Amino acid sequence: MKYAANSPNDYIDQLPQERREVIEKIRAVILQNLPQGFEEQLSYGMLGYVVPHTLYPAGYYVNPELPLPFINLASQKNFIALYHSGIYANTNLLDWFVAEYPKYCKLKLNIGKSCIRFKNLNDIPYTLIAELCTKMTTKEWITLYEKNVKK
Repeated sequence: MKYAANSPNDYIDQLPQERREVIEKIRAVILQNLPQGFEEQLSYGMLGYVVPHTLYPAGYYVNPELPLPFINLASQKNFIALYHSGIYANTNLLDWFVAEYPKYCKLKLNIGKSCIRFKNLNDIPYTLIAELCTKMTTKEWITLYEKNVKK
């Protein structure tokens, strides 16, 4: 779903109440657990957590004017989406997440290349998301990005 927002708070304010509460909780988990250096901003019409140009001047290869994306959080039509680029670029991290997920959730994991979908708003693994956020620093993400993604 598209929201015409100018800031992360503006984005959240436009959400339906039940979605707002979940997004706010995931947002707090991300902000409390991401290593230093990542910055929150609107990115692709979603909440974004990026490597700023001050740390990675080259930016995102698709559009170098944009900072390097790492995590995005969005309220989609039928689910909450957590996009994690590290899972896409690092199979060990993906394997770890897939193995850990059943320990935190009753429902089957719904995942794409980088998108983790949460359809049931009452079965979200906040503790697992917190741990996932701690798994990669900005420096590690830049190195992995340059090795596996940027071509």
